[in-house]
Amino acid sequence: MTQAELKTTDISRQTIDTYNPATEEVYKTYYLHTKQEAEALIDDSHKAFQRWRNTSLEERASIIKKIAELLRRDKAKLAQMMAKQMGKPLALGEGEAEQCAAICEYTAEHGIDALADEERDIAVGKKGIITYQPEGVILGMQPWNFPLYQCIRYSIAVIMAGNTTVFKHDESCFETAETIQKIYEEAGLPKGVFSCLFVDGETADELIAHPHIRGVTFTGSARIGRLIAKISGEHLKKNVLELGGSDAYIVLKDADIDLAVKTCVQGRVMNSGQTCIAAKRFIIEAPVYEEFRDKYVAAMKQLTFGDPTNSDHDMGPLARVDLRDKLHQQVQESVMKGATCLCGGEVPDQKGAYYPATVLENIQAGSPAYDDELFGPVAALFKVADEAEAIELANDHRYGLGGGIFSKDEERAIRIAREQLDTGMVNINGYAGPQANMPFGGVKESGYGREHGGFGIKEFVNAKSLFVA
Repeated sequence: MTQAELKTTDISRQTIDTYNPATEEVYKTYYLHTKQEAEALIDDSHKAFQRWRNTSLEERASIIKKIAELLRRDKAKLAQMMAKQMGKPLALGEGEAEQCAAICEYTAEHGIDALADEERDIAVGKKGIITYQPEGVILGMQPWNFPLYQCIRYSIAVIMAGNTTVFKHDESCFETAETIQKIYEEAGLPKGVFSCLFVDGETADELIAHPHIRGVTFTGSARIGRLIAKISGEHLKKNVLELGGSDAYIVLKDADIDLAVKTCVQGRVMNSGQTCIAAKRFIIEAPVYEEFRDKYVAAMKQLTFGDPTNSDHDMGPLARVDLRDKLHQQVQESVMKGATCLCGGEVPDQKGAYYPATVLENIQAGSPAYDDELFGPVAALFKVADEAEAIELANDHRYGLGGGIFSKDEERAIRIAREQLDTGMVNINGYAGPQANMPFGGVKESGYGREHGGFGIKEFVNAKSLFVA
């Protein structure tokens, strides 16, 4: 049922108000499914799976290519939607739509080969066949920071594999979720293959137990990730978790400092710093620490924030006022425990969930800036004596999503990245977000499982062995 249909039903429904973070005014009021309605949608998705699983790989790829075309067609509208939902600047929103189109194209182009049967010699018999068969209905639960990408990232892979999916977006992004469903169906995806669940988080967790749910994919906090993993485990449902990150970027003494500063500013404030794989901790060797710090602080001081629909600003607001207030509390507590605030660190006296670019140094263990993830434009600087201490500090965190290294000796940087950093991804002399042809995911409390690069397409398939005598 669409939002319009939910609104006009004759039962009393729970509603959720969401707010434009730039104005703090109500943006949308959403009507929620009952648990029984959500369960009925899962049943419908299971019925759709019985048909979709028999659709050829070529036909699936053709529909996904059409989805890419429609995402590009509607990118301006989608960007406006994201700006009002969570404060994303328009240029970033259009870029997000382009990235999603590229994911669709890569999946359509390479998915057929990735899912093709394989033959192997076997000790007894004529041959062995490995076939990758879809499993059923996958429950997707995704956050607000990339309203379009988070959904496309998981759903296109599971759909290409022949699964169907029911999707619970963050409540503030229900409008984007419904729009994605309309785009999918306009492209030719049969009804029921992708369905929106307008439910709260507690209800979504309860739906994991539904007998037709075969797997769960979740992006969000480690705290909720543990809960999802626990419920999934109780019901023996496979899950993929992409959780938090506090990515460390190491600046070695032989680095190009100007390049490192420019890149680390970009990596910290992109999407107003609300990115799991944002550059968050900056670990600099002592001989170049002061040069990096002074240039970095000067660059951060130049950044502006404001209306996300105005291209003159570097950053929009944070997604919600409560998230901004939590970030500020983390900064204040870190300062109380010994950190020095070099710029920013004050809540602006104006409407909107804005927060300035902020830089901290002299950060102490036991403070939020050392131990936790700061989900906003706050950078943490650390001075270390040498490469060994830099690696030790980078790895001394419960998260292990991404990271980076700056050095003019590329081979040295690659060696450190490959052999020393305990993360799922590493940038070398740059900052790159998720790429359609490279695996995405982390280790430790950043979760498990992989998306993109042909890896995500096999997370929810049955790798079935056939032995031909």
